[in-house]
Amino acid sequence: MFILRYIKDLGLRQAIEKQLNKVELANRFTRAIAVGNPREFTQAEKEEQEIAEACNRLIKNSIICWNYLYLTRQVNNCKDQQTRQTLLRTIAAHSPISWAHINMLGEYDFSEEKLKDTIGILPVKLAA
Repeated sequence: MFILRYIKDLGLRQAIEKQLNKVELANRFTRAIAVGNPREFTQAEKEEQEIAEACNRLIKNSIICWNYLYLTRQVNNCKDQQTRQTLLRTIAAHSPISWAHINMLGEYDFSEEKLKDTIGILPVKLAA
């Protein structure tokens, strides 16, 4: 019965396709974060595998958090209401899972000089 409904109902097919696209995007994001072959664990022990998975999850969540911070800043910096509404509609129609702007294989500098904030988030030492 569901198959017939799926065939007849364009809205249902589109909703299912939209959800499948989100899942595929999340899978591609996971593969982009992983180094080497993401379908294999290079760690032998279960505890090491769990640590590696937690690190991958932390990296993904950090990228998504950065994207939200950036988008929020863009919305707040809109000059007029029409541009703001257009940006909000665009954001609502898309996913914050985006990583093309992140250098996954680069070197990262976490020195005090480079950690100066440009967004307005206080360092942990000052926020407490």
